[in-house]
Amino acid sequence: MSEFKVASRYAKSLIDLAQEQGSLETVKGDMAQFIAVLRASKELQAVLKNPIIKQDKKSKILDALFEAKIHPSITAFFHIMVRKGRAGILYATAQEFIREYNEVKGIVKATVASAVAFSPEHLDILEKIIASEINAKIILKNKVDATLIGGFIITVGDKQIDASIAGKLHKLERHFKSQVVN
Repeated sequence: MSEFKVASRYAKSLIDLAQEQGSLETVKGDMAQFIAVLRASKELQAVLKNPIIKQDKKSKILDALFEAKIHPSITAFFHIMVRKGRAGILYATAQEFIREYNEVKGIVKATVASAVAFSPEHLDILEKIIASEINAKIILKNKVDATLIGGFIITVGDKQIDASIAGKLHKLERHFKSQVVN
């Protein structure tokens, strides 16, 4: 079974547990914190994935780093995963948990690529416009891409709106190429 499928199943079980306990928001915050720590520490990721390091050592490392800082159900969840030899997918499981949390809460991720960075005020306005269009809560991320020359490209799920100068020039070029008569 693929790592993604396994991580997805574990994440779904943690979502269900957190909902049962009424601690979904707390668990989500703690999982986001866990992701941030793992993202910052490639060494910790390597330790968790290393099959030579014993399971009890991995559990002790996780306890030392997180036990007093995260919800007890997450600590127990980590111990179960380590015991089952799944410590190597803790990072993927945490990321999948956030994705499934967003799905449960009706939150959609969107990106806006632009030639220059948007100001926070402009991002807020754009976020509100997109949210009202798709009738969902949006988490909007701005990516800078100087090749766009100007304008922007908005991506929401599998939909994309290209309002960039580079995109318009490309369309114009295709139009002219299609009109060439030999």
